[in-house]
Amino acid sequence: MINNKKIAVILPAYNAAKTLKRTFNEIPLDIVDEVILTDDFSNDETVAVAKELGIKHIITHKKNKGYGANQKSCYNKAIELKADIIIMLHPDYQYNPKLIPAMCFLLANDVYDTVLGSRILGKSALKGGMPFYKYVANRFLTCFQNILMGQKLSEYHTGYRGFNTKVLKKIDFNANSDDFVFDNQLLAQICYLDVIIGEISCPTKYEKDSSSINFKRSVTYGLGVVKVSFLYFFSKQKIKKSNLFKNL
Repeated sequence: MINNKKIAVILPAYNAAKTLKRTFNEIPLDIVDEVILTDDFSNDETVAVAKELGIKHIITHKKNKGYGANQKSCYNKAIELKADIIIMLHPDYQYNPKLIPAMCFLLANDVYDTVLGSRILGKSALKGGMPFYKYVANRFLTCFQNILMGQKLSEYHTGYRGFNTKVLKKIDFNANSDDFVFDNQLLAQICYLDVIIGEISCPTKYEKDSSSINFKRSVTYGLGVVKVSFLYFFSKQKIKKSNLFKNL
């Protein structure tokens, strides 16, 4: 705990047997109260490794439901366990677990209600091995989203995120996509609440065992991000016009 806040780390896993132990061993269990792993029907030994590590809360999907569905199971379980702070960490060791205390401190002391671990701040993305085409797409989409959504984030596409649970309870994240665009929909919902989002620089490692979607699915994700941004923009414009007419 930090500042009497119950902290849960969620691990949405798929074929993470080779990297899970290394990720788990760097989670600061002196401040983390619960660790939750959801396995999205892996075809490796992810669940067996999780049990060996003593992870108490393991959720197994009976079929592959998708990245978004995996997160939904994690968030719902963390809320059920009455966590005050939820940190999402990919178990593929792409993101550094040692940043969890910093993220939790900002959340537990109400500096921010959402904190992102940014691969772009500090120029760590390319140095950490991010494919160049993904870096370019990340920068383009982030610029596009900042314009349409009125934000100034360094990136919207990180998988390292921390939330005050009260924010997640205000949005219907279960209605979002079960695919990769879930991440973007969730951030859009949070931005819609006018929540101020904090970012910290996160060193990133793209290694052979790190998870990564292929080019085709990346394109599908990118198109989904564009759709989410336009929906957000037009929805906000509608509210502004409605408020304007009320004042006339």
